[in-house]
Amino acid sequence: MWAQAKALLLGLLQMIHNAITSIGIGTNFAWGLAIIVLTLLVRAAMHPLTQKQMVSMQRMQKLQPMLNVLQEKYKDDKDKLNQETMALYKENKVNPASGCLPLLIQLPIFILLYGVLYDLTKTEAFTNVTFLGVNLGGSVLTTMADALNLVDEAGVRIPDEQLGVVMVFLSSFTNLGLLFSNIGIWIFNFILLVVIAFLTWYQQHISSAGNPQMAMMSWFMPLFLTFICFGLPGGVLLYWGISSLMGIVHQVRVAKKTSAEMKEKPTLYKDKPKTK
Repeated sequence: MWAQAKALLLGLLQMIHNAITSIGIGTNFAWGLAIIVLTLLVRAAMHPLTQKQMVSMQRMQKLQPMLNVLQEKYKDDKDKLNQETMALYKENKVNPASGCLPLLIQLPIFILLYGVLYDLTKTEAFTNVTFLGVNLGGSVLTTMADALNLVDEAGVRIPDEQLGVVMVFLSSFTNLGLLFSNIGIWIFNFILLVVIAFLTWYQQHISSAGNPQMAMMSWFMPLFLTFICFGLPGGVLLYWGISSLMGIVHQVRVAKKTSAEMKEKPTLYKDKPKTK
């Protein structure tokens, strides 16, 4: 089933690529455009779920003062706190888990795209395919390794799957001259990675606004995802970056539409908790 899904995604990507090249666009540039079109299609298909997620996040921000009151009022009764919190969510039609659903749906596509691009890099037609300077088949690690000409003791190029962050960065520090003399090989993949880290931070920053408990995530997630992205092909990073950018635009639009609702002062409680 997984192989069939992978073949289906590859067929769709190739179909989009062929349609783009048929209007006279070069094959290398067309691969990047095909990935962008695929991203647009995925985002369009997930729009209903994403819309619910965004609205739920806005309502969660509005409920935060009430949640703080409940936490103070029932700080010594965890069961009652959970019961009242779930009742508050239900009353305001908020599903705390809704934010995970679009991500869970995107994850298989993300993994499939990684597999498709990895297989494509093994074909002659996809050798050194670039889009706006980004090597779509190479990762930050592999492009830096190419710039450094990393080889084993026998003088054979180290396979991509054996490259590690520590290995490449240690080699970079000891061969800075070689690394920067070949900067065009890796810099565009690295810039795309930095852009994705910023977009992730900004998206988390918007999501955690007014929620101090989530503020730490706005720093942890970009660092964690940046570490993961070091080994991802440029094509996957392109998909991730475009998807994140569209997510931010969608999030800002939803925030503007619900701004009037957010400005309403919530009723924190009917009976103020007694202070001891």
